[in-house]
Amino acid sequence: MSITREFLRHPVRTGAIAASSPALAEAMTAGLGLERAATVVELGPGTGVFTRAVLDRLPPGARMTVVEINPRLAADLRRRFAHDPVEVVEDSAETLAARVTRPVDAVVSGLPWTVMSDALQARILDAVTAVLAPEGRFSTFAYAHVAWTPPARRFAAAVRARFSVVERSPVVWANLPPAFVHRAALPVASRTEQRRGQSATATS
Repeated sequence: MSITREFLRHPVRTGAIAASSPALAEAMTAGLGLERAATVVELGPGTGVFTRAVLDRLPPGARMTVVEINPRLAADLRRRFAHDPVEVVEDSAETLAARVTRPVDAVVSGLPWTVMSDALQARILDAVTAVLAPEGRFSTFAYAHVAWTPPARRFAAAVRARFSVVERSPVVWANLPPAFVHRAALPVASRTEQRRGQSATATS
C-alpha cells in the first residue's frame, strides 16, 4: 500500500506524502519504556512503519491496538500484522477512550495534527490522556519546516497543558521531510484522577 497514493486520495486524513523513515521510527519509539510495556496504542499507523518498530521492542505477551481511519490502510495493516499481537481498529482516534477500556503504558501517534481543527486536536489529546496509565508516555512527531507555524505552536502548547513532562528530540534529518519527536510523560488527567482516588481513600 502506497502512502503517497493515499495522500493524493485523502490529503487531510493521511497527512504524510511519504512513509516515515526507520530513523524517525527509532526516535518515535525510544525512551517510552516499550521493553516493559504490557499494552500500547498507536494512532494513525499508516503503512505500519512505527507499528513494526513498536513490536520489535515489546516483550512477549504484550498487546498492541492500532487505530486507523483510512479503510484501505486498515485492511493492509490487518494483512501485514496478521501473525502479530496487533488489533487493528478502523475508526477515528477521537473514539480511543471508548475503544480502550484498560490503562495503556504508551501511545504512539503518527496523526497529522497541524491539519486538524483545534477542537479535534483537543478531543484526541483528551482521549490519549484518558487511556494512559498514570506513568504512561506519549510520542508523536512534527515536520521541522512547519514547527513555528501557528497550528504547530498551538499543538505543542496543547501537549504541554496535558502532560507534566514534555521534551522535543533533535531533528531527524533522515526523513522526508525532516522531522522531530514530541515526547511526553505523566499525563495531567491521570495524575489528577490518582490524587482524587487517594483523597477518597483517606476520607473513607
